[in-house]
Amino acid sequence: MKSTLKKTAFALAVIGTMGACKEQLDVKNPNQPTPGSAASEIGVISLGQGTVYVNGMGTSAGIKYYDGVPGGFWTGAMGFHELMGDVVGEEAANQYGNQIGMPDLVTLDDGTKVANPSSIPTQIALIRTINVNANAGANPLFYEWAYMYNLNNGMNSVLDIASKTTFSGDAAAQATKLNTLKAWAYWWKGYAYSRIGSIYYAGIINDKVGVTNGNYVSKEKIIEEATKNFDLAVTALNVLGSGDTNYRTVLEGLIPAFNRVGKGVVPTPAMWIRNINTMKARNILVNTPAKSMTAAQWGQILTLTNAGMTASDNTFTGRSNDNADFINSLNGTIALKSTGVPTSTTYKISERLIQDFPAGDKRLSNNFTQLAAPALFNTDRGNSFNTRWQLVNKGKGQAGVVVLSNQDVGGYELYLAGTYEENELMKAEAKLYTNDIAGGLSSIDAVRTYQGAGLATLSGLTQAQALEELRKERRVALAFRSLSFYDARRWGVITDGRKGAVVIDKAGKLNTNATINYNFLDYWDVPDNELAYNPAAANSAPTKNPK
Repeated sequence: MKSTLKKTAFALAVIGTMGACKEQLDVKNPNQPTPGSAASEIGVISLGQGTVYVNGMGTSAGIKYYDGVPGGFWTGAMGFHELMGDVVGEEAANQYGNQIGMPDLVTLDDGTKVANPSSIPTQIALIRTINVNANAGANPLFYEWAYMYNLNNGMNSVLDIASKTTFSGDAAAQATKLNTLKAWAYWWKGYAYSRIGSIYYAGIINDKVGVTNGNYVSKEKIIEEATKNFDLAVTALNVLGSGDTNYRTVLEGLIPAFNRVGKGVVPTPAMWIRNINTMKARNILVNTPAKSMTAAQWGQILTLTNAGMTASDNTFTGRSNDNADFINSLNGTIALKSTGVPTSTTYKISERLIQDFPAGDKRLSNNFTQLAAPALFNTDRGNSFNTRWQLVNKGKGQAGVVVLSNQDVGGYELYLAGTYEENELMKAEAKLYTNDIAGGLSSIDAVRTYQGAGLATLSGLTQAQALEELRKERRVALAFRSLSFYDARRWGVITDGRKGAVVIDKAGKLNTNATINYNFLDYWDVPDNELAYNPAAANSAPTKNPK
């Protein structure tokens, strides 16, 4: 029997409002899912699985408005992050993909200024124009909000139903199963609030099933709620033993079998807690401008990352299967959708990503090929995503070097949450900013070694030089993991621009000292798709970024 999502059991758990399979899901208001009874052990476990891998971040995830070009959560909603982080570019106009990552101005080597040629010439003006409910699924601000509140509210149902479910086994077994489900639900609620608070200017805290509220709170409050839920997950995990077969059995029911390979093998409770520490460190780091970070915050990050993910830890991952139940093997992730000749791919590899690989880096030579001639795209979209590079399928066979794309069924390992590399680079940054230069460089070297970069160890650098190595390493080591925009925001790149940039102009000429002024909105307004149905209450926090 093929390993597929438990659609039948999931359908029994949510029959009614949400339909019987992912193609039929139609959640008109993502803050008000009303799943039916799942008050049995298999029912609530199936609900917990379907909430994550179908409703929360699946191929079409039950979102009413879905377009085949951006795709599901991992190519559409996360694709916007990598577009704004200048890891990839896009020519297709669906959901304004060719504009949402378009900088305001590119100044070429000879001083020629190429302004954003759109009729709406700035990203901020674009967002304010298109963020209307009448745009329906064409509104790029809608997707991440809808996915994450689907995830949050599904987990509200899991918690509610689990508390009323009688589990099999003796008292100890029943307690273990309940606590495993609690850990699962609180973890994903923390994850959902983390994403909402890291991209939207305001959000809603909602722990109720089948109802919502108009009490919008600030992004800072949303991140606090993420921390609260992560801590509740830790409380549940702390009473579980790594060798408890009931813990493993429940997680094997929650995680589809095709995802339980590689780094996706069921994590022990201790591994899971370390992942939570990594995610909590991320929430501090990516939501604070680097120049505003305090010594106390760097201390928090060091404490969390020292207790964060290790190189041997398992995490939560996603894979394709024969039925493309979760992701499609050919185009189900940003990397997969960037693989091949750029004139035929949705996403184009940014020259600025390639520029950040150190000389001699095997990760570059193993995964990318330079084209004989630059690939040029719509001149009415400016010069920012012309490229000389293509991402190759399955790498070039260099032993021990990370492979960034694999279009075989089950071949690509998609990281859903924290990773060792991210944790180690956050640790490196905290060390560099607290004047432990040698320690910070050692952590950067560790990541390069882990990914098989084949580079000499770093030493003798000033703090400024070390921070530049850190900046480049985060872009390279964490490429396609939807963290690039967070970094561009906190480092001031989206406001101050990037100098010394490599750009291919519309004539195919190579520029190596261009300046790019992005001028992107740092946190998105609440989608009007939400506000139209759920207006802000009188004392709500502002739902529109004042910038």
